Amino acid sequence: MRVEHEYFREGAWTYLAAWDVHRAKVFGRCEVKSGIAPVDRLVSEVMGQQPCKSARRVFWIMDNCSAHRGQKAVKRFRDQWPNAILIHTPVHASWLNQVEIYFSIVQRKVLTPNDFSSMAELEQRLLAFQYHYQRTASPFKWTFTRSDLHTLLAKIANKQLALAV
Repeated sequence: MRVEHEYFREGAWTYLAAWDVHRAKVFGRCEVKSGIAPVDRLVSEVMGQQPCKSARRVFWIMDNCSAHRGQKAVKRFRDQWPNAILIHTPVHASWLNQVEIYFSIVQRKVLTPNDFSSMAELEQRLLAFQYHYQRTASPFKWTFTRSDLHTLLAKIANKQLALAV
């Protein structure tokens, strides 16, 4: 028996998310397209709430996507949110960005298989999972201290020195 399937592309969402490592909170939104304005809307949402609103510094770890790449993005952040400090991960180092771990979970648990009947259904499933994830996630416990970093760097330097001799 021969069965033909017709595929109708409904469009796509850009799912933007920020991960608050201290409170295990996901801020996410679906946008029609990516770009500077959608990223700025997400950042405004986060920076407009406590504790970010009154924090002395809020670090934003971001990849090098064109919507927030380079010194222009750093300046734009500083101008709009003076307490926000934009830090770019090295190219090909998405594993350094905690929200990328969340995105990989979304890919496996929400988007596979891609069987959505509408854009509204996709958005509803993304936001429902975001809510569920927040309820079950726990804050990241930082254990690696500045002292640990200095010790590790000294150990690496000593090893490189020994290899050079």
